[in-house]
Amino acid sequence: MSDLEDDETPQLSAHTLAALQEFYAEQKQQTDLGGDDKYNIGIIEENWQLSQFWYSQETALRLAQEAIAAAGQGGRIACVSAPSVYQKLRELHREDFSIYIFEYDKRFAMYGEEFIFYDYNNPLDLPGKIAAHSFDIVIADPPYLSEECLRKTSETIKYLTQGKILLCTGAIMEELAAELLGVKMCKFIPKHTRNLANEFCCYVNYESGLDCGL
Repeated sequence: MSDLEDDETPQLSAHTLAALQEFYAEQKQQTDLGGDDKYNIGIIEENWQLSQFWYSQETALRLAQEAIAAAGQGGRIACVSAPSVYQKLRELHREDFSIYIFEYDKRFAMYGEEFIFYDYNNPLDLPGKIAAHSFDIVIADPPYLSEECLRKTSETIKYLTQGKILLCTGAIMEELAAELLGVKMCKFIPKHTRNLANEFCCYVNYESGLDCGL
C-alpha cells in the first residue's frame, strides 16, 4: 500500500476510539457475567419508558422469602412483570424451586429457559410448556397503574396460579384488585430503589407473613 493510500485510510478520533472501547468493555462485561452476578438487582438498568422501577434489596428479599414460604418445598413460582423478585430468588440459590420470569423486556432473556416473553396486552399468549394452574404462587407487578393493565394482567394471574396470589400495585387499585382477584391489602409496604409518586402496596388472597408489617 502506498503512503498516499495510508493517508486516505479513515482514522478514528481519540474521543471516538475511547467511546468505542468503553462500549466494547461494557458488552464484554455483560457477556462475561456468570454465577450470582447476573442475578444482581440493577444489573439490567431500569427502562422508564417501560415503566420499570426495581424494588429495593430489602423489599425484593422480603417478597422472595414470602414466595418461598407460600410455594412450599419444591414449589413453582411465577414472577409476572416482577424481575427483581425473580433475581432475588435465584440469588438465594433456591434451586429446589421452579421459577419463571414473565417479562416484556427481552433483555431478561439472558436468563434462558426461565424467561417467558410476556405482553399484558395478550394475557394468555403463553408458550405450550406453561400449563394452566401450574404455579403454587404468582407474584405480579403490573407495569402500569391503569384499569386495563390490571384487568389483563389478572387474566394471566388467574390462568397461572393454583390459588395463591401476591400482587404489588398502587393503593389506588385496591378496590379493583379485590374485585378481580379477591386480594386484600397487606401491612407490609414495598419500597423501590427510587421514590415513586404513587403509594405502593402488596395484596394477597391467603394468610401471609406480609401482614406482620415492618
